Order: sequence, then structure tokens, then C-alpha cells
Amino acid sequence: MKSAAAPGRQRRSAAVVPPPSGIASMLSKRVVGQPSALEAIVPYVQVYQAGLAPEGRPAGVFLLLGPTGTGKTKTVEALAEVLHGSEKCLLRVDCGEFQMEHEVAKLIGAPPGYLGHRETQPMLTQQKLAAATSEKSSLALVLFDEVEKAAPSLTRLLLGILDKATLRLGDNTTVNFERSLIFLTSNLGSRGMMKELRPDFGFTAGAVPPRVDMDRKLESIGTGAARRKFPPEFLNRIDRVITYRPLGERALAEILDQHIADFQRHVGARLGPNTVDIEVPPGTRRVLLRKGASPACGARELKRTLHRHLTEPLAALVSGGALEPGCCLRLVLNERDGRLVLEPETAAAPADDGY
Repeated sequence: MKSAAAPGRQRRSAAVVPPPSGIASMLSKRVVGQPSALEAIVPYVQVYQAGLAPEGRPAGVFLLLGPTGTGKTKTVEALAEVLHGSEKCLLRVDCGEFQMEHEVAKLIGAPPGYLGHRETQPMLTQQKLAAATSEKSSLALVLFDEVEKAAPSLTRLLLGILDKATLRLGDNTTVNFERSLIFLTSNLGSRGMMKELRPDFGFTAGAVPPRVDMDRKLESIGTGAARRKFPPEFLNRIDRVITYRPLGERALAEILDQHIADFQRHVGARLGPNTVDIEVPPGTRRVLLRKGASPACGARELKRTLHRHLTEPLAALVSGGALEPGCCLRLVLNERDGRLVLEPETAAAPADDGY
């Protein structure tokens, strides 16, 4: 007679999930310029899908280090989209909200007998963990964003989760994290990384050092900063420490293309039958890259630049009723004052050269 499966052990979902090679391919289309990070994460998903994940601990624990805007949070959101169909299908904890010791109690709730026991609902419960799964996959993604900002008591709270995959709440119930991948993001070491890279970053850079050597230096800077911040017993419970490299020109150009394509889809979904077509020629894209390429802010500055020069002008035209449904708008550079202008496309618009 076969024994019943132990509680909390992973089960392979009956729904169709992307094959392992498909997961890597789909992630690489969403996360640009960080192939090493994807190569480190995807095998843990494969192990879980194969039913070989270890018992008594999470399916994988990752510490993602690197400067802001390099894709750490985006990686987790992209994995949620691939596994569950939505980038919002994950359990996210913004550690910046738990900088005071007493605020960490919000995660597990007040114990019986304490003021607010019944009124305080824990943020980490089995129900919320189950809500981060889907019919496509039973693997939950848990994200502790900017973990270095949290009070030290959060680090102590995580020790049990990372080691034994269990968390005891204030009402004495337990939460099982065996069917989960846990991601901790941090900007630790980012200043040292930027100092190492700044002479070689940008579109006017000189000779670039070998990628392997630079990756090793950045990894050493990141892990050194993590060791100074976190105790050894915490770092020993992490499966992989992944260092994200600041984005270069080619990666930022690809990200800009993604943002423009996403914006066109967003316009079509929001305006419906009144939608308009947006064209951003290659020459204009180069201008956007020059305006939005920032080693300190990464892709976030590029997104703000696109919002300022494309989203805001389009909103002004739409709200003013100055557009015909189905018309085509072209974002071009005004040679006289150097401003980017969104104007109706004309039949005689000159052809632009490539990147």
C-alpha cells in the first residue's frame, strides 16, 4: 500500500507548464543583459518541476545584488509571468516598510494575549502563499525587496524560513515554504561596483575589460558587502548569491524597444476603438538613449525619460481631443531647439537610418 504524500511536499501541476528550455528562452526575452542570473535561477525551477526539490527547505533561496535599475525585481516578476501568467502573481514584502523592530511583527501577527492580536492580520500566511500559485504551477515566488533596509529582527525571522521552510505565526500556526522560491534583493555594494565600472561605462567609453574578469570583481564587491551586513548563519542558508552587472548600451537599447512596444500595447488596450499608432524611428531612439542612459539609475531613468517625452505629450493630445482615431503619430527631434516632438506622421516623412 502506497503511503500518502507528506504535507507540504511539492506536487507536479497537472496543467501545462513551459518546458525547462522554454522557461529560459521566455525569461531571456523579458530580462535583458543578465544572462548569468537566469542561468543560476532556471535550474532550481527545473529541479522543482522534476519533483526533485529537497524536503524540509525551500526549493531555492537567492540573494540578488547589484545597482538599482539592473533588473533584480524584474527577474522575479518575469519568472512569475512565465510560471503563472502574471507578473503580479507573487508574494512581495517591501522591506523598507519594516525598518523599525516593532514593525516586523506585522509579518507574523501579534501572539494571543497581546494588544491587537485579533485585529492584526499576518502578512505571511499559508493562504497568501497559496494565492501566489496558479493552475499552471504550484511553485510560489516570495520576494523580500531591498532586504538590507529591514530591521535586524527580520533577518532573524528569516533564518527559520530559509533553513527549515517553516514560519511560526503569532497564533502558533505554521506556514510551510517548501513549495516556494525565495528571493532577497539588495543594493549592497552598488557604490563600489559603480566606482569600479564608471571609467568604462557609457557610450563614450574606452577599452572595456574582459567580461569574465569584471564579473568576478563585481561579485567580490557584492559578496564582501553582504558579509559585512549579514551574519554568517544567514548567508549560509542562501543557495546562490547573484550579482547583477550595470546595463550597457546594447542592453538599454533593447530595453527601450521593449518599453516602446509595451507602451503601444497599453495605448491600444486603454483607448480601444480610438487608439492611435505610435512610431519612434531609430534616430529618435538614439536620442532617448542619450537622454535616459544613467549608470546610477539604470533602466529606471530610461523609463522616466520615455514617460516625459512620449507618454505625457500623447496624454495632452488625447485629452485635448486633437487626434483622429487610427492616426499615426511620430516622435521626432526638432532640429531648431533640440526638443522631441510628437506630431502626426506625413507621407513625406524622411527615411531614418538604423542604429
